[in-house]
Amino acid sequence: MKIYTIIRSDKQYISYCNDLEKMTKDYQINSNEGLLDMIDTLTLLIEKYDEEHSKSEDVDPIVLLKCLMNENRLNQKDLAELLQISKGHLSDILNYKKGLSKNVIRILAERFKVRQDALNKPYTLSVEHNKNYPDAEMKKRKSLLKLK
Repeated sequence: MKIYTIIRSDKQYISYCNDLEKMTKDYQINSNEGLLDMIDTLTLLIEKYDEEHSKSEDVDPIVLLKCLMNENRLNQKDLAELLQISKGHLSDILNYKKGLSKNVIRILAERFKVRQDALNKPYTLSVEHNKNYPDAEMKKRKSLLKLK
C-alpha cells in the first residue's frame, strides 16, 4: 500500500488527485472502512495543498462569478432567480455597475461551494457619467434639498 505524505509539488498533487479519483470509484464498487479512511486522508492532503497554493486572491469576484456561471451552464435568468434579484440587477453586477451584497455573496458561495472571501473582495465599479450634463447629479441633489 502506498504511503501518503504532505504534498510538496504539483506533480505529487496530480498523482494524489488521480489516486483519489481511482479510490472513490473503487469505493463505489466495494466499500470498506480502510478505503474510506484513505479517501479521507487524501482529501485532507489535497485540500491543504489547494489552500496553500490557491491563486484566488488574484481573481476579480465578477470574473470568478462569470467563470462559475459558464462552468455550471447557468444563464443570467437562472442565476437571477437563484439570487432572488432582478435580471437587470444581475446585469448591473456583471457589468460592474453594482456591487455584490452580503446576501448575494452568501448564496453564491453556498451554491458554487466556494469560500465567501473569494467573492468578497474589492473591485472597481464603472460609473457612467452623463457627458451632456456633467453636473446633473449635483443639480438633482440641490433641487431635492430645496424641497425639504
